[in-house]
Amino acid sequence: MYIDSAYWHNTRVDFKDKKHPLFVGSCGTYHLFTIPKLPTHRPRGRLDYQILYIASGKAHFYFNGVEEIISAGNMVIYRPKEEQRYYYYGKDQTEVYWVHFTGSNVKNILRSHGIADDVHVIHTGTSLEYKRIFSSMIRELQLCKTDYEELLINYLYELLIMIHRVTLAKPKSKSLFLSNEMNAAVQYFHANYNKKISIEEYAASHNMSVSWFIRNFKEYATVTPAQYILSLRITNARTLLETTSYNVSEISDIIGYENPLYFSRIFKKQCGMSPSEFRSQLKQDMI
Repeated sequence: MYIDSAYWHNTRVDFKDKKHPLFVGSCGTYHLFTIPKLPTHRPRGRLDYQILYIASGKAHFYFNGVEEIISAGNMVIYRPKEEQRYYYYGKDQTEVYWVHFTGSNVKNILRSHGIADDVHVIHTGTSLEYKRIFSSMIRELQLCKTDYEELLINYLYELLIMIHRVTLAKPKSKSLFLSNEMNAAVQYFHANYNKKISIEEYAASHNMSVSWFIRNFKEYATVTPAQYILSLRITNARTLLETTSYNVSEISDIIGYENPLYFSRIFKKQCGMSPSEFRSQLKQDMI
């Protein structure tokens, strides 16, 4: 299981803040690979709010005692003192991002961004932008650089704005069918990103024209299938550079590039620095 998380002042104790309209207390991500089950049950809830984004796989939530299976492309929101009960299973390859937040004006802020008081599940679609925002929050809270608390709030506002735009979008015909088709493609890409994927073959195997698939996937995920696969590879390369001692050649092979030099060029184009420079920068930031 991959875990990456951060907590304000390194404390896991939840708290209620009344000094700020909005304040981020903690954030993180879980990605299950091997462990069979990861349960969470807080009968009395927490003092703060929580948003969870299911990036891939699925999760099992209970609302008022009734189980609801939430698939990738959805977010779940919990409010203070609400019972929290949910489960992740290794067989589902669940990848989830989460943020805890509090403040004196949270309820009104959520309402102004289209999140009603009685809503628990929000269909947002799957987007790498969500992962970017959550990952940025995690890094800021880990490094605690100048004005990090303010920047965390800005990232959370960015997330809420993206959610609001999705909820305001007018539903289109066959939207459920499209959502299911594009979500299935996302799951396939997550499971096979380190292999050679032919967009043409994938589209043909699902009775879709290539142009129709690319156009609708871009509308669903904001990037083309090829760009999405590339971003998956680079995101996982960054994770391996941050959390393992694998060398660049090993990481290149793990994420699906046979040529380490080609991988380094692609990485530099996407991240502005080579894999080795990226790892060196991480070490400097932690000093």
